[in-house]
Amino acid sequence: MPPYDMQDLVAGLLKALGYHIEWVSPPGKDGGIDIIAHTDPLGTQAPRIKVQVKGGSQRIDVQTLNSFLAVVDSGDVGLYVSVGGFTRDAEEAARKQTSRKITLINAERLVELWIEAYGKLDQKSRQRLPLSPIYFLTPED
Repeated sequence: MPPYDMQDLVAGLLKALGYHIEWVSPPGKDGGIDIIAHTDPLGTQAPRIKVQVKGGSQRIDVQTLNSFLAVVDSGDVGLYVSVGGFTRDAEEAARKQTSRKITLINAERLVELWIEAYGKLDQKSRQRLPLSPIYFLTPED
């Protein structure tokens, strides 16, 4: 998926999960932040959510994670979405964070969240990653 489509997919997911999207980075340099979201529509309540989105198969290492953490202030929440996943060192560094809150989302967790929020996604978001239900007969007890 092209990088900016991936960004829009994550923004649509956050919106479906009840967050308010303030900004999605346009093409070009983004300063390490792809999306800014809030828990309230005016963006006046903490925390502010800063999101970095990476598609592709490359795993995010601790140096790349630290570059993102440099733009996450102490009152913010950092959300790093990487389809390629994270190295063990990056996962450990995220768990050990004390001054900044950071959540790592790999492809498996992204799909879980997508399935969970699918009914609340707008039509354009659904078209980016469409799902079809599969039905099974359940045996009677």
